Amino acid sequence: MPGKYNDAPLPFTSTAPLPNRKPTIGGGGSSSGGGGPTRGATLKRGKTLTRPERHVAPVPLIAPPTQPFSPSSPLPESGGRFGELDWWRLWSYVTTWWAPPVVLGWFGIKERQSRQAWREKVTLCWIAIVLGAIVGFVTMGLQKALCPDGGVQNSLYQRLGKDEMTLGVAGWVFNVSTSKTQETVDFYALSNQMAGQDITNLFTRTSADYPQCTASARYASTPYCKTSTTSTSSSSNGTLPDCPLDKMTDATYDALAIHNSSLLEGYSWDQVAALKNYMVIDGMVLNMGPYIDANPTAIKGDEVDFAIRQVLSNQSESGKDATRLFYHRKDMQDAIPCLRSRYAAGRIDKIAPGCFVATLFLYVSLGVILGVVVVRFVMACIFNWFISARLVRPPSDLARTAISPAVMPEGANMSIHNKTGTAPWSNSTSSKQKLKNGKKINGFPNSSSTTLVNGSPNNEPLISLSRIGAELFAVCLVTCYSEGEDSIRGTIESIAATNYSDARKLIWVVCDGMITGHGEKMSTPDICVGMMDADPRFGNPMPMGYIAVGSGAKRENRAMVYAGHYVSKNGHRTPTIIVVKCGMPSEARDKKPGNRGKRDSQLVLMNFFSRVTYNDRMSPLDFDIFRKVQTLMGVTPDFFEVCLMVDADTKIYPDSLKHLVNCMNRDNMIMGVCGETRIANKRQSWVTAIQVYEYFISHHHVKAFESVFGGVTCLPGCFSMYRIKARKDTDNDWVPILVKPEIVAEYSQSEVHTLHQKNLLLLGEDRFLSTIMLRTFPRRKNIFLPQAKCRTVAPDTFSVLLSQRRRWINSTVHNLMELVRVRNLCGTFCFSMQFVVFMDLVGTVVLPVAISLTGVLIINSIIDPPKSFQEAIPLMLLAAVLGLPAILILITTRKVIYIAWMICYLIALPIWNFVLPVYSFWHFDDFSWGETRRVEGEIVSKAGHDDKTAVFEGTTIPLRRWEDWEKSRLRKLRREEKRRREMERQFGAGFHGPGGPGAAGGYGGDSDSLLGPGPRGAWTRSDYESDSGSVFGSEEDVWGAEIGGYNEHNPAFPPPPVALPPQSYDDYNGQTLGMDEMAAILDSGFDDPPPPAFRPNGHVYGSGANNGFNSGQAPSPLQRHQHDFSPHHQHQQQQSRYAGNEPRTPDLPTTGDSMSSSVESRPAGSGHAKKRSGGVRYNTNNNANGNGNGNGYGPLGPLSNDTDTDPGWGSGFKGRKL
Repeated sequence: MPGKYNDAPLPFTSTAPLPNRKPTIGGGGSSSGGGGPTRGATLKRGKTLTRPERHVAPVPLIAPPTQPFSPSSPLPESGGRFGELDWWRLWSYVTTWWAPPVVLGWFGIKERQSRQAWREKVTLCWIAIVLGAIVGFVTMGLQKALCPDGGVQNSLYQRLGKDEMTLGVAGWVFNVSTSKTQETVDFYALSNQMAGQDITNLFTRTSADYPQCTASARYASTPYCKTSTTSTSSSSNGTLPDCPLDKMTDATYDALAIHNSSLLEGYSWDQVAALKNYMVIDGMVLNMGPYIDANPTAIKGDEVDFAIRQVLSNQSESGKDATRLFYHRKDMQDAIPCLRSRYAAGRIDKIAPGCFVATLFLYVSLGVILGVVVVRFVMACIFNWFISARLVRPPSDLARTAISPAVMPEGANMSIHNKTGTAPWSNSTSSKQKLKNGKKINGFPNSSSTTLVNGSPNNEPLISLSRIGAELFAVCLVTCYSEGEDSIRGTIESIAATNYSDARKLIWVVCDGMITGHGEKMSTPDICVGMMDADPRFGNPMPMGYIAVGSGAKRENRAMVYAGHYVSKNGHRTPTIIVVKCGMPSEARDKKPGNRGKRDSQLVLMNFFSRVTYNDRMSPLDFDIFRKVQTLMGVTPDFFEVCLMVDADTKIYPDSLKHLVNCMNRDNMIMGVCGETRIANKRQSWVTAIQVYEYFISHHHVKAFESVFGGVTCLPGCFSMYRIKARKDTDNDWVPILVKPEIVAEYSQSEVHTLHQKNLLLLGEDRFLSTIMLRTFPRRKNIFLPQAKCRTVAPDTFSVLLSQRRRWINSTVHNLMELVRVRNLCGTFCFSMQFVVFMDLVGTVVLPVAISLTGVLIINSIIDPPKSFQEAIPLMLLAAVLGLPAILILITTRKVIYIAWMICYLIALPIWNFVLPVYSFWHFDDFSWGETRRVEGEIVSKAGHDDKTAVFEGTTIPLRRWEDWEKSRLRKLRREEKRRREMERQFGAGFHGPGGPGAAGGYGGDSDSLLGPGPRGAWTRSDYESDSGSVFGSEEDVWGAEIGGYNEHNPAFPPPPVALPPQSYDDYNGQTLGMDEMAAILDSGFDDPPPPAFRPNGHVYGSGANNGFNSGQAPSPLQRHQHDFSPHHQHQQQQSRYAGNEPRTPDLPTTGDSMSSSVESRPAGSGHAKKRSGGVRYNTNNNANGNGNGNGYGPLGPLSNDTDTDPGWGSGFKGRKL
């Protein structure tokens, strides 16, 4: 050992990191051969005294630090997100300036935090109203604002030349198909010459017809027609029209049999440019031919005449638009009315810029929204059909060699002398321990520091993945609050009954306080503990302290850990621990002692695995869980790689757990995966009926599409799996995911000050956890796996649904506000996850406006059906949004019944999109869980999880390294052994009988030593003990009370299961026997014991502890029941357990009724133990009788049928004849 450890704990407030190892480099990647580690391959570790930076962590959402972040230090409080000035608070004050504190006090809002929450709520509602107004304006008002004519002006025009039987008169289109031919005018000939041409000059006109033309300028005073008084031209070279037709009146039109079509003559800019003497003023097409004919030369000093001639001569190839020229001067602007009335020939029929912009925006929005809808639909189908099918396939690359789970990741706390990077509990000591006098004996597992069970050393940095197999070690977390027995039992039963090996899954139940659910007769902890077959070796648990999520006195909490097995109906015995949060002694009179919320229940697990992963300081609860998990599973907790989180009212399908683990095995970049949640009570009421389609489409449409990007924004807390740690692609190091200190520290925040922070933390734990994981690992994936399914109980009354959706909607809005700011999510621009999150955020906020506009659209379409494609665009968009999911349901489920569920959902669409969002937005400042869970005698309040009634000045929960706790545990055992010997010396050898500390405290039943059978003086020291100091030292007594009073290595109980096969049996090079030889052996029997590698006692899988048995003999009947141990049976278990790579559920013999007693219930016996012969023969080289064979028995000697020639396979083993 490099030195001696001091039992004193490290300072709790220290933030200085311990010596860490450097990142893993080269060496020992994957072997080309297969199963076992490559000979000589090592993972090189460097020594450093500084903590290397893992990466630049994002700014925490809650209480961002003002100093460099350290995983070992809590996040400090901060005054605001942007330094000392909190812009969000300032904005909320500006928005609610009209409501000073005095006014709010009149309405009962007197507390400062309540006033701030109210101001932020009003500000958020104001933002929602503004966004809704913008959406409403864009949808309904933009067209009218940019195109006042309603976008239908094209229907008022008829393009020049379009209809052959038309002509233009004063800008109007006249149908001449029935006209009467005149002597001087042939309408048919004119129409054939140019359909729609202007013939206004053929009609007789006077100045009285144009009252706008009162000026003396030539454009207004030029005669209209040639008369007797104007037989000559107005000028020397000008001419006037003859005007053969009468005045432009209805009578004249009737006489000529021409009809006004009520359409304006439309011109394009190209037509105006091609026509001689045509120009445009403000969209009006003017035929200036009569004016130019009457005035062929320029008029000196006439500005209007100069402008007309300039436009007609200089813009012969353009549209000849004179609008700007005539509007820039007052005298020319006054001439516009006369020119438009006298020379009008039609209008420009191209769409106006405003109408063009409005139409363009409509089509662009149609393309974007319809594109997103179609792309979501197509990508969801591709994921459901192809991608997800590949993810559930079992892994095929298990022959490679990779880093062992016992190796701690970069940045972990370890000794500078640790060259392999393995955890301290994996460095098992040799089975040969030294006595005080320096002699060696065979050590016992209960007296050694060997933490890896079964004595199998696991400090190698490399491991063959075939030893772990396709089934990873998975912990299944079930959080309970006030659920009933049927719900909890159904959940645990469904987990235990899965087709996943019991040797690879651990059920972890957390009871959130001493709670009695509404209408229940038993408390939730009593219900949970009553379902478990408790392991008697642990006795009655004692409350262990830990740091909880809360403020004030609620920061400290205590919990009891029950350990055992859950026996399912189909015979599974699944290792189970139940953590019951019982509260501090001061909470004894509270209605909910120990209750800290669901987030705290999750953090009990997250903090534990984070401290195990980084070898960080553990609380007493963590160390107690460590010991019990290790004993139940046969491996240390650092072997667990995935965590399934399930609510207590959820039942998972039998193959769901295997599918989720296969998905994790397939892609190391997946950090979280959820399955499909179905409603178990869909026909219970109309409230459950309207939720069936919503549940289905939110998974198979929304989450399936998000899975293509790997960015599922919400992994439901009722059924999701998270990766605890992941191997790097090179298999040479670990990357902590769920237990990353930054994630754990941010998720465990309790000091929140703004409404935004409270909505993040107190309402949607599952969504907030998904958010911070995506922010921390934006390049990793959260996906949805449709093959994994579960059923849950949905709210069956509207009040419960209202409370549930209030929490979900508010949590969604606030979490999307944070995710939309993450720039390095998958994709780019419109094809990125960030754009999808932005659309989801806007869509959630404007739901009330959207459903209102949808109703208006449907009503308007019924009253006035669309007459063009442009008018039908909104209806097409609505049909696509609602119709494509229906198609998805049919092709995904192939069940027509889901169409009926969709109809139920559509009927309740106003509830989903208007009632629930409006109610949720107005209750932004409500942080309670409402009616979703009710507790007997509870009064619902809005105070959240905070308790400001007590003063909290520091923690009293000790946080110590595992090495320190382990040293104190061993010293406690030694101290108890010392105390026992002192009492026996004073009161006799029988002082501690069956009713002594051994039986009551769980220290080993009726065995006369806490250390198990063996020589009284054969105390062996461990690497974690100091040779100095008294066993009754005061410093040891300080921590003894924080350690469970049981000995998990007591040989009176069955040994822990062997969870990992040592190596592939293909490595044993034995002789191959034929059929005849094997038949002869079966006929004659065999005397040789099995090979040493298969022995259930002694050094089975290498040097280490002896599993509670003396080397070379079966365990003494004093230490286990006769019917619990059979050499043949245990050998068969060992062989069948590793017949293949797949682990099998261990057949542990203990039940809830097992007792540690010398009175044994034999199958064919009298029920009493046989008498032992006298004498004491110790299992040492200097034993009492001096035979030196090392095959001694307990203090009472051997049984009558035991011999001293046991070859190690069992007493009196002479073979078996068949």
